[in-house]
Amino acid sequence: MELRHLRYFVAVAEELHFTRAAERLHIGQPPLSHQIQMLEDEIGAQLFERSKRWVRLTDAGQLFLEDARRILALAEQAADTARRVDRGEIGELRIGFTSATPFIAFFPKMINTYRKHFPGVTITLREMSTMQQITAIKERNLDLGFVRPPELEIPKSIILTKLRKDPLFLFMPTKHPLAKKNVIDLRKCNDEAFVMYPKNAGTGIYPQFIRLCKEAGFEPKIVQEAREASTIIGLVAAGCGITILPESLKSIRMKGVCSRPLTGISATTTLMLAHRAGEATPLIDAFSKLAISASK
Repeated sequence: MELRHLRYFVAVAEELHFTRAAERLHIGQPPLSHQIQMLEDEIGAQLFERSKRWVRLTDAGQLFLEDARRILALAEQAADTARRVDRGEIGELRIGFTSATPFIAFFPKMINTYRKHFPGVTITLREMSTMQQITAIKERNLDLGFVRPPELEIPKSIILTKLRKDPLFLFMPTKHPLAKKNVIDLRKCNDEAFVMYPKNAGTGIYPQFIRLCKEAGFEPKIVQEAREASTIIGLVAAGCGITILPESLKSIRMKGVCSRPLTGISATTTLMLAHRAGEATPLIDAFSKLAISASK
């Protein structure tokens, strides 16, 4: 039994007239009559009573009509679901992000816009460090990730797409001598105590921080470590040291802390979107296009 046989049957059952049903289906009346006869032979029951002047459903036909309509509706629903999946309109996306990402204005705006345009997609957001995200994407526990350049070798199975560059700022107590300057030359910080993420935290900022200090001619003296940006800034407020973080974290307003941009074209950090190579599904494509557009 084919779906077209059910469609033929429903048309005849609703019109109760073979000629009108044939016109509705855009087929000839004799082929339609033949298909209905084949359907009745296949199921082993008479569905219509026929005379030269009228067509009526039998009791079997009445019950078969209910089931036929239900089957056709389910078939259309299945087809619609497949089309929506192919357009990236339904499904699930597991997305990672670093702790600093939500402080970038475009991120929450972009997520809200995506939810409005794709309400049928379930988004699971997970806060993870850059390297944790890279590992999770490689092991198929994440689909996408907002990461910072880890300055380490990335598996060839991971694709990184640049979204935007953010300036790096020096965060310091408001009474720090360098707070009087509008722009900070990192070479002036060679004797300073720093608060930073732990080396094993897997963040992209830590290795960049070390590299920038070396380029400025000194090894940084890290006196305190913390895994959260807000904690690091809190420790700066407590006078434990100074730190280097993306400009977006200026939105964490804490009394007793100020920030200034660093000199040099290398004093920037890039936000990137990571996903597995060769797996550009409609879901991933739609999200990636929106993220790239929103980040400009």
